[in-house]
Amino acid sequence: MNKHERQSTQSGFDIERAAREEEVEALIRPSQEEAEAAVRTLLRWAGDDPEREGLLDTPGRVARAYREWFRGYEEDPIAYLQRTFEEVEGYDEMVVLRDIRFESYCEHHMAPIIGKAHVGYIPTDRVVGISKLARVVEAYAKRLQVQEKMTAQIAACIQDVLQPKGVAVVIEGEHHCMSTRGVHKPGVSMVTSTMLGLFRSNLGTRKEFLSVIGNPVNRAS
Repeated sequence: MNKHERQSTQSGFDIERAAREEEVEALIRPSQEEAEAAVRTLLRWAGDDPEREGLLDTPGRVARAYREWFRGYEEDPIAYLQRTFEEVEGYDEMVVLRDIRFESYCEHHMAPIIGKAHVGYIPTDRVVGISKLARVVEAYAKRLQVQEKMTAQIAACIQDVLQPKGVAVVIEGEHHCMSTRGVHKPGVSMVTSTMLGLFRSNLGTRKEFLSVIGNPVNRAS
């Protein structure tokens, strides 16, 4: 990718980021006090007394916990990938970061989704620090999510910013909305994948990636 193409791509990212910031600003976030009042309402709905000693500080704790659990809404995954390194001595094989533990939350029941993500890409002429790949996973995980969407979001972000020859993302997650309620099936993992570029078009490349991460399908059989 030449300098002009990178500047054009960067302009596109800036426009996308600005649009996202405007969208976030349009959402009127309730105050801390309003959030705590909502927790008190839920405590009463559950059948308990929010005024008893053990629950007096619970609304504040829950509101602060939610700020941490859903901090991904305040993070920009695109920004994490902006700094790259071009001195790679012609390296053009896949780069894989596997077993990235994540904690997300089901947007249907707000129950935890806990698991691990495996991320790989084949660079063109630049690479990114591996910690940034983990941060991209975190930025999307710390939101209300559907695992299929989260998988696609991570892959698309890496593809759009780095413009590699291919991106592969596999996510394994246990959904507590089905392990602690409803059908009550603990220990069940959901596996989703998004393959782009060479990982999608080249069977050998895809097999190599799945072998490196320890193919979840083979482990399950």
